[in-house]
Amino acid sequence: MGPSPEAGPVYLTASRAIARLAGLPALLGGPVGRHRPGRAVAAGTRVLAWGRKPSAARAETLAAALGLPVLRLEDGFARSVGLGAEEPPLSVVLDDVGIYYDATAPSRLELLTALPLDQTRIDRARTLIDLWRQGRVSKYNQAREYDGPLPEAYVLVADQTAGDASIAWGLAGPESFSRMLGAALDEHPGRTVLLKVHPEVAAGRKRGHFDLDRLRRDGRVRVLGEAVHPVRLLERAAAVYTVTSQLGFEALLWERPVRTFGMPFYAGWGLTADDLPAPARRRPVSLPALVHAALVDYARYRDPETGGPCSAERVVSWLGLQRRMRERFPARVYALGFSAWKRPLVRDFLQGSQIRFVTRPSQVPDGAALAVWGRRDPAPVRPGLLIRLEDGFLRSVGLGVDLVRPLSWVADTQGMYYDAGVPSALEALLAGLTFSPELLDRARALRRRLVAEGVTKYNVDVGRWRRPAGAARVVLVPGQVEADASIRFGGGSVRTNMGLLRAVRLLEPDAYIVYKPHPDVVIGMRSAGVGENAADSLCDAVVLHASMRDLLEQVDAIHVLTSLAGFEALLRKKMVFCHGRPFYAGWGLTRDLDPPLRRGRQLDLDELVAGALLVYPTYCHPVTGRFTTAEAALDLLLAQRERGAVLPWWRRALRPCLAFLKQRKDRAAGEEQ
Repeated sequence: MGPSPEAGPVYLTASRAIARLAGLPALLGGPVGRHRPGRAVAAGTRVLAWGRKPSAARAETLAAALGLPVLRLEDGFARSVGLGAEEPPLSVVLDDVGIYYDATAPSRLELLTALPLDQTRIDRARTLIDLWRQGRVSKYNQAREYDGPLPEAYVLVADQTAGDASIAWGLAGPESFSRMLGAALDEHPGRTVLLKVHPEVAAGRKRGHFDLDRLRRDGRVRVLGEAVHPVRLLERAAAVYTVTSQLGFEALLWERPVRTFGMPFYAGWGLTADDLPAPARRRPVSLPALVHAALVDYARYRDPETGGPCSAERVVSWLGLQRRMRERFPARVYALGFSAWKRPLVRDFLQGSQIRFVTRPSQVPDGAALAVWGRRDPAPVRPGLLIRLEDGFLRSVGLGVDLVRPLSWVADTQGMYYDAGVPSALEALLAGLTFSPELLDRARALRRRLVAEGVTKYNVDVGRWRRPAGAARVVLVPGQVEADASIRFGGGSVRTNMGLLRAVRLLEPDAYIVYKPHPDVVIGMRSAGVGENAADSLCDAVVLHASMRDLLEQVDAIHVLTSLAGFEALLRKKMVFCHGRPFYAGWGLTRDLDPPLRRGRQLDLDELVAGALLVYPTYCHPVTGRFTTAEAALDLLLAQRERGAVLPWWRRALRPCLAFLKQRKDRAAGEEQ
């Protein structure tokens, strides 16, 4: 027997592709399966057809045989990052009346568009329009913005794929495209006509409606044959010409005049100048009415990270994040000297740019964009843009030396956050950013969650620690890998763990000093500092496996060289003494024994958190492979910690080899110093 009606709808399909479409049950709110002859059909079952495609005829035949209603399914208007052949939709529409692009008959979208709106729905529609424009979103979002020169005055003409169902069902045909182009030329004699080819045509998967070679010889027509994101083209166009392309709807969102030569879902409402007469059932409406109907009432959405149902605002905001992050760097980036393990990470964290991996500087053209790890010297290359990559501050459950995938990296085009000798992008934004109330609210909430959950950079130690009874003042001294770049480039006059312990003992002769060696040293993956085995002679206790959470919560102060533990202590409002020049020093929040140069702006704690955790790093979701937020990264860290950090056998087997290589590198760095 099938599920009861109370369990939610059940959907049958005659299409294997629909049955296998990832995420579809979440979008529809019920299971989707292929019909099996002889199997009982539950009450409330519906049959799915994909729009008006030829394959829909099989669904109609099946529905008639079973006496079931047909629902027509199509991609939503904010679909995905990649093209349809590359990834499943984040949005679909489900129509029990017709389908939105069929102008020959009513659709559920038409009925929704004609409904009156109250002020709440008008405000929501306007908010969605703002989100759409701020995020520079389109239906597909994989392509880069067009970065070439644009004419001073132009109109935009949208081609479509030949045979697209929306053309014939939109009362148009191949001749409509010729008529559209002719009208654009005639109605704008002093303007250039930009002809935008559909992304699927640009990708070589489908055909369009124009002889592009012939048009390229026309002095007034410019063909945009490459796959480009349409937003820059839309926002500056004097007018937009479409047959039935969704580009016309997006042009309305950008408040551009729109001319149509078919009858798409957004035509006939008094919002566009239409070549065809509107169906009698369409009457003038406001843009918010059309937007609310199309994006809120009609479409269904799947959360891109959790997979569950979500709002239009969530998907549009997430797509906006992808757009913003994908446009940060040039279209092509060379990546020098990255290991096989890091190469997929480079592609993920720099997605939106084509990455070309090279092993020698001579393979990088002068003036190219170049990515390197950390403070690597790119000489003799003279890059046009140098991108330095490093681990972020909310990294993982597990150590980097164990090849545990990071949730965050930083990509700095000015310097590197741990190099106090030169400005970095983090330093620049902390010195100059105007922190909005919304950003500070996010920072405050994130900080409180980090403290409440006891999250640190690696989240590996689980041993408990208790403050010694009777100790009047307890201070923590975290050890570091002495060959670490943060000490070489951000250290002050004290640059060793033993030197730090001596300085702390002199400054705090009566304190109870707790020393915690670096986790990489404890597990033997990195070399101990000079004389570090004698650390117990300068402190009151050496703790190896105690959690940083326990330590930070119970000590009175922390002394650091450049350790991130100092930043984690600040989050807990502990007193932090900096003997080096870490990124969080010099902003009025720490006691600086060797003050950094250039800094001096007085920040409050949440401003520091906003810059260091919300604005500066890049977060990448390990499941979706797409960009995410600090808040979502924290959710992932907590889930990973709950499961426990269990290394695969092959990573455990690699440890001795990795330890040998890391320790040899440490010795070489020590000899350089």
